[in-house]
Amino acid sequence: MAKAKPAKKTSAGSGQIRLIGGQWRGRKLPVLDSEGLRPTTDRVKETLFNWLMFDVRGGRCLDLFAGSGSLGFEALSRGAAEVVLVEKDARVAQQLQRNLASLPAASGRVVNTDALGFLQGTATPFDLVFLDPPFHRELLPAACQQLEQGGWLSEDAKIYIEREQNAETLPLPPTWRLLKDKQAGQVSYQLYTRTQVE
Repeated sequence: MAKAKPAKKTSAGSGQIRLIGGQWRGRKLPVLDSEGLRPTTDRVKETLFNWLMFDVRGGRCLDLFAGSGSLGFEALSRGAAEVVLVEKDARVAQQLQRNLASLPAASGRVVNTDALGFLQGTATPFDLVFLDPPFHRELLPAACQQLEQGGWLSEDAKIYIEREQNAETLPLPPTWRLLKDKQAGQVSYQLYTRTQVE
């Protein structure tokens, strides 16, 4: 979904992602061979959307470091009311737009801009946010703080974070509570929910 190591073959094969659930289950979408593109694997994606079984349908979702769009498109397939995919690379964003257009009546939008720059704009709250930035670039701390402080999260939003294993402790807003935490290969991934601080 985001960028890091050279693109590797997933169970969907090199150069494409596969939607694993919902109305477009089994649909394969092409992915550009862009340096560092690292789609979320089907194994991790299946675990994540099992966690989110009751949180996707009807929700507004933000795929902040979209890359292949694997998570954002999966959310659309599973009934998200709207998905915004933010991608800095113009070529990758164009492919996301083509893939979005190939999904009938999909309520999504591709924004070709830098993720942290996007968060400096006018906020509309999201119910679910996917954070899968390029590895080893320390983008998460600023993104997490801007999401919380900028009004981008609904009252009980869910936030998914995917990052390199053995990374330094991530400073998170005090309103975020850890729900799930797993590792797969070189990847560590967590699901948080936003709560009210006592």
